[in-house]
Amino acid sequence: MKKILLLLSVFAFSFFFSQLTKTFTVGGIPRKATLFEPSVKTAKTPVIFVFHGHGGNAQFASKKIDFQNYDKEPLVVFMEGIPGTSGYVVDKKGLLNGWQMFPNDHGNRDVLFFDEVLRNLTENYSIDTGRIYLAGHSNGARFVNVLWVERADKIAAICSVAAQGGRMIKGAKPLSVWMSMGKNDPLVPYRMQKQSISIVADNLKADPKSAFTKGDKTIYIGTDETELVVEERNAGHEFPHESIPEIIEFFRRNSKK
Repeated sequence: MKKILLLLSVFAFSFFFSQLTKTFTVGGIPRKATLFEPSVKTAKTPVIFVFHGHGGNAQFASKKIDFQNYDKEPLVVFMEGIPGTSGYVVDKKGLLNGWQMFPNDHGNRDVLFFDEVLRNLTENYSIDTGRIYLAGHSNGARFVNVLWVERADKIAAICSVAAQGGRMIKGAKPLSVWMSMGKNDPLVPYRMQKQSISIVADNLKADPKSAFTKGDKTIYIGTDETELVVEERNAGHEFPHESIPEIIEFFRRNSKK
């Protein structure tokens, strides 16, 4: 029994040790990110950045959008927003944590935060710069699309859930995209999110003839071996936790050329 307890203690300590919360100063403002270091070491480490929804935080997101529990190779980074952005439906005064919704919004504060964290990671880890991925939920998904417009040269693929880029992303550089939306979303209407599908498909020059269906997902092949996955769930505004393994596989098969 003592041996079992000792092994459990070692496991708990090593799991705890792999989680770090770091503070970055951007434009004079302290910003936080929670990092889960990979337990499987590779020569070059891929990175998954995760952006929570409006009113959320990094710690809560790390429990609900837990990529680190499904893939042990990447460095998983949960970024944390700050107040100042009005919500779609709630928090009109912008008192809760959130992300900029357009390029150059709020002095580009969150794009610069991403830049600083990526710079720091590149200095402190052996990062695979061809395998940097973004996943966002709700307002965080909208910001992922802002980063697509602003930093496409740094990104291999993105996943946006319960909010899409709309006209803002028109003409963005082709990269692989996973779009997830709930047909019963009470906050960001499904009909509005669907309007972004054609814009993303145009950006990727996705061939309609290449489309095939897998459950609630339609997959298209785009230019330069890019891929568009449209996930239309019979669900609401929540992040599709059950899809995380498939999103990981999507990331793995898409790297920056």
